[in-house]
Formats: sequence, C-alpha cells, structure tokens
Amino acid sequence: MARHAPEHDVDENQLEVGKPKEWAAGLPGVAASLRRGFEQMGAGRTVRTLRLLNQREGYDCPGCAWPEPRESDGEHRKFAEFCENGAKAVAEEATKRRVGPEFFATHSIADLADKSDYWLGQQGRLTQPMVLREGATHYEPISWDDAFALTAEKLRGLADPNEAIFYTSGRTSNEAAFLYQLLVRSFGTNNLPDCSNMCHESSGAALSASTGIGKGTVSLADIHEADLIVVIGQNPGTNHPRMLSALERAKAKGAKVIAVNPLPEAGLLRFKNPQNVRGVVGKGSPLADEFCQIRLGGDLALFQAIGNLLLRWEDAAPGTVLDTGFIEKSTHDFADYAKQVRALDWAEVDRATGLAREQIAKVAGMIAESERTVYCWAMGLTQHKHAVPTIQEVANLALLRGMVGKPGAGLCPVRGHSNVQGDRTMGIWEKMPEPFLAALETEFGIPVPRQHGFDVVDSIRAMRDGQGKVFFAVGGNFASATPDTELTERALRSCELTVHVSTKLNRSHVVHGRTALILPTLGRTERDVQAGGEQFVTVEDSMSAVHASRGRLAPASEHLLSEVAILCRLARALFGEEHPVPWREFERDYDAIRDRIARVVPGCEDYNARVREPDGFVLPNPPRDSREFTGTLTGKAMFGVNELEYPTVGEGRLLLQTLRSHDQYNTTIYGLSDRYRGVEDGRRVVFVNPADLTDLGIADGELVDLVSEWSDGDRRAERFRVVGYPTARGCAAAYFPEANALVPLDSVARTSNTPASKAIVVRLERA
Repeated sequence: MARHAPEHDVDENQLEVGKPKEWAAGLPGVAASLRRGFEQMGAGRTVRTLRLLNQREGYDCPGCAWPEPRESDGEHRKFAEFCENGAKAVAEEATKRRVGPEFFATHSIADLADKSDYWLGQQGRLTQPMVLREGATHYEPISWDDAFALTAEKLRGLADPNEAIFYTSGRTSNEAAFLYQLLVRSFGTNNLPDCSNMCHESSGAALSASTGIGKGTVSLADIHEADLIVVIGQNPGTNHPRMLSALERAKAKGAKVIAVNPLPEAGLLRFKNPQNVRGVVGKGSPLADEFCQIRLGGDLALFQAIGNLLLRWEDAAPGTVLDTGFIEKSTHDFADYAKQVRALDWAEVDRATGLAREQIAKVAGMIAESERTVYCWAMGLTQHKHAVPTIQEVANLALLRGMVGKPGAGLCPVRGHSNVQGDRTMGIWEKMPEPFLAALETEFGIPVPRQHGFDVVDSIRAMRDGQGKVFFAVGGNFASATPDTELTERALRSCELTVHVSTKLNRSHVVHGRTALILPTLGRTERDVQAGGEQFVTVEDSMSAVHASRGRLAPASEHLLSEVAILCRLARALFGEEHPVPWREFERDYDAIRDRIARVVPGCEDYNARVREPDGFVLPNPPRDSREFTGTLTGKAMFGVNELEYPTVGEGRLLLQTLRSHDQYNTTIYGLSDRYRGVEDGRRVVFVNPADLTDLGIADGELVDLVSEWSDGDRRAERFRVVGYPTARGCAAAYFPEANALVPLDSVARTSNTPASKAIVVRLERA
C-alpha cells in the first residue's frame, strides 16, 4: 500500500453526519488501528512496532498516560497492551513519510500557513535541522552546530534571562525533562510553562490543598477492586480507551459506574472489548449504571448536593453514612464544610445541574452504600473558572466516606498525555518548591533562581507585551494547543527567535518569530545510541509508576538527535565546556542523569536500579500509602469550603466546550472520522441540542459562525456546520484546535490559571 501524504487539504464540503454510536471499540477499532498502521508504516513494520507497545521490553505509548498492569499487584499485561488511539499515535511517529529540505524548498511559509493541522501532520517525520532567517520565505537546512550557536547567541544577547520562555510537552522523557529544567535554571529563569498548565493544573492545585499532594491516590488495581467508580467530565472511549478495559473488569467483579457528563459518550454506554469473544461477536459490556447528563459547569453544585444528602442521612442515622473516625482523626475544617453544605439552596442546584433531584438522590445513595469508591475526572472538570473548588468538592465527598488511603478507593485525575506527570516530578514547573530548588543548587553548585516564572497564559501575555523575546519548545504544538488563537499567534510572531524540538511538522513551525529553528528529534519508538552505547529513558504514568522505555526502530533520519543530546549540546554552546554541570557526560550515558535524579528528586533514591526492575517502581504518595497528609497547611486532609457557583448565559446564548474528535490526540489530527459521534470527512461542526436549535430558529445542518463574548470584545470562528446532538440543554461543543480561537486569554480558572475552555459563552450567527 502506498504511503504518501495527502496532496489535498481538508474539504469541509465533503463533511457527512450520521447517527451517533451507542458503543465503542469492537472490530471497527481493530480495523481502524490496522488501517492507519498499514497506511503509514506498511504491514510488517506495523506488526513489529505494535508488538512492543507498552511491553516491558519495548516502549511506552506516546499517547496517553494510562498505566500498565503490574506483576506486584497480581496483574498481567496482555499480548496487545494498547488501544486504537495508541496504535494511531505509533503510526504517526513510525511513519515512513518524510519531510526533508526538498519539502521546504517546494513549500514556502505562506503556503504552509494556509494548510490545516491535519495536512501538516500528515506530511511525515522531520529529517534535518532547518532555519527560517529573518525576512526569508522558506526554511533552509542548517547544521546542528550552527543551530546551537544561533540559539545560544540569541539567549546570551537578552537583557534578562526572564525574556526567554521554555515550553515543554508531556512526551518528554524524565531524563530530558530533568536536563531541560536544569538548563533553564542554569540560564537564570523559572519560565517553564508546560502542557499541564492547560489540563490538570487545576487538579494539582485542588489536591495539593485537600490531600497535600497534587497527584491521584489510586493504582490500577484499585480501579479493578472498586465497588463504585464515578467518571466525571471524561470521555475514556476516545481519550484513554484502555480505561474501558479497567472499567469492564471492575464491572465483572460487581462494581457500579456513574458517568457525569454533558454529552453521552459511546464508550461509557457500552464497550465491545476486541480482546474477548463478547466484544467481537457479542453485545459487549454495558458500563454506566447511571448517566447524569449535567449542564456544563454544574458539577460543583452536584457534589455539594450529594454532600448535603450524606450529611442529612448521617444525622438521621448516626454512624451509618460518614466515616466519622477518619474525619475526626485525619481531617480538618469538617465543621465549616458541613455548615456550608447544609445551607445549600436546592433551587440553585436545579438551575446549575439540570438534573432531577431524584437522580441526585439515587447517585448519593450509591455513594453512601459503596465501601470502595474511586473518583475519576479529566478536562470536563479542570477547564472551568471554578475548576479548583469543583475538584475540592470531589475530594470532600471522598473524605466524608474515608475513601482515601484504602484499597479500591481514592482520587484519580486521569492524565491525558504520556509523561506529563513525570515532567512535573522532574522539575518542569514555574513554581517548584524550595526544597527541590535547594537540592538542585547543592547537587550542581550553581545558583538557582527563586522568582516564579511564567505559566502558559502568562507566557502568551509576556510575548504579546514584548517581555518574552525567545520562545523555545521541547515537543508540543504551542500555537494550536493554546487559547485565543489570533492573539497567541501575534505573540509568537513578535519573538526574536522561536525554536521547536519536534518529530513532525505542525502549526507552530509556521507561526514563527523573526528567526525560527526546527530541531528534529528521535521519537519514543526509535533506538537511541550515544557514545556510551544504546540508551533507554524513563516515564511516569498517571498513577505515579515510573518505568523504562526502549525504542527499537531505526531512526527516521541519520541527522536526528535525541532530546537529551539536543539539550546537552545546546547547554555546552550556551555555557561553555567549563560549566559545573557535566553536560557531555550526560549525553554520553543516561545513567549519569539518573544518578543525579536520585539525589535531587524526592522518592527517586536508587533510581538506576529501581527503573531496571520489570515494572519499575511507584513513587511514594503519603495519602495513598499511609493516610498521611503532611503536605497540607494543617498536616491533615482539608475539607474545602466553597461558595456555590456555576456559569450562566443570557437569552439566545449557549455555553460551549471544546473537545477532541475520536480521530485526534490533543492537537495531532490522525484523520477525519469521529465515528462515535457520527461525523466523517470534516471537523468544523458544532454539536447543539435539537431543542435549543428550535429555540434559536436554526436548522440542523445550517452553517453558522461561532461568536464568543467577553469583556474585551467578540471572537469569531467561521463556518461551522450545526449538528443536532443529544447534549445537555443550553450547552454546545466543538473540536479544538478549531474552536480555541473562541477562548479569551483572560478567561481562566482561579488559582490554576488554566484556560476555561469548557465554559465559553457563544452565540450562533448564520454564516
């Protein structure tokens, strides 16, 4: 089968809309996985590559961060330990398509700027370093030495290190992440925005306040052993499909599942597991026992309402509902929380949630009866103005019933990107705590800055205002991942230099500074051979397990360098060979990096030996391991005391959320098939409840402009096809990155500063 990139871009006139599916995966998932593999890699390469995906002797999936089974928990990995989206992610990275100097000679920047994210990504792997010089119309080849010299010269020429911004994607390995933050802090700044700022930053802020650690408190085995799993603001069928297998296993043991979401998601309705007979020829497994179709942003009200009922039932039958022993011994502020929630205005709950009180009572009863409850959530909670208090209310429910630090129970923010959690553990954060910075300073004998740096939103503001002059990104697609697209692109174009360490072409390469560099790097699937021999890297999954990842494919080009090598060589060009950090040694042998990680990063003692264990090791987590909450202000788990709040809109307006198609992962567009929602061959669609369309006088299938309303003016995304869809009343949805243009830069979650991409007030205007 030919493996050529598409010659033509997306034609939205070809878009077709059918009926949404009521189940996920099955044979269509297998067929889609194989088809993409064969198209990009060929049959033989597909088999060789997928066989090693998420296996101990292979490499970690470059897609999501869902964990693998651990032998120490009595779990066993399947022969095919991957999902459809994981297979697509590997096909994208291991593709035989190439983007070399001849491609850039053919395509000018102006030509590429008119292409869609899908077309750009489908062209293939980058093969050589490229430079776009000031005033030039085309990228041209540049040697690695000259690229590092150019970058170092620009950085040294800044008036202040804080004029440089260093972004990171979650696909960076632990070793590269540790070196990256070390390079940046050696340079003199904490400007380390990362993709966490746009996804689970709200979870980290809320959990740090509630339990003392910004990570979840469960293992995969806990999911399997739970009596009740509450899945909130999450679409596992598309975003992390292997979670469906875990839910299916828990259901087989008698667990119940509650789904809370504005849209019905096929994977939570019924799962046809392609690895068993029931999933191939049978009806599959129904998953959600209760579906709460909540209005966008009404979750805080729902959780307070459940808390209100639990308290009332405890009053009626003392000692039968709440875990009073745990509350008295291990928590703080229960009385203030109880006073707040007892005074709940149920009329406000009705308006906020759109749910029947009978359903809320039923869900509260399921929570009251469960002895082992796991709460899972994702972007549907984290990307609201009131995201942090909402997640605190989830934690409050867990604390009321003592569902932290016991088997089969806990809090589970489901990270959506491989190793995004590991990046943070390794120091990729603009506000790392003092003990980490002090340990770094002591270990390497370098001064480490203490002033907090820019997160993603503040980085955009800094570039917009001329305070950010060099933008350096390891991975990711900043231009397409961020809010307020027009403003963000203007900010990036105002930079003196933009540098992207990338595997594939994306939008950020054509939204460039006055000078721009593309530095091509090895992918997760490729062999990494340095002067010290063949290397491996490590990653951390969403449940704090750290393990090795070894690429097996030959590199896509002889000119590629690993992320570690790129950072080490840049550091030598920037600081010179006499710098206290042994950059040359780190590039030669990654064990040398891990030895330093062991001495700097808490919980990583004896790192080199422990990551060589078959399943690696699990980082310490006091709330999970021993019900200790030493990281909070009081040394106890903290009940959050929050005012009831929820978004409201005026007449003729809708509340819009951005979301993924089934055929994409973050900003990477694999194809144009969102088969679970019935959308094919296009992406510019807006999902609206049919009753709302009637009220608005707009017909299903019409073309509309989406216009978001904010205090500084309107933002417009043009020509979206209206799709009548069973979403919650008053709510709508559209894909990102196409709808990111509607998210105002200043519309953010309090405390976390995460863009509020799930609560955009819009009106529909006929195109």
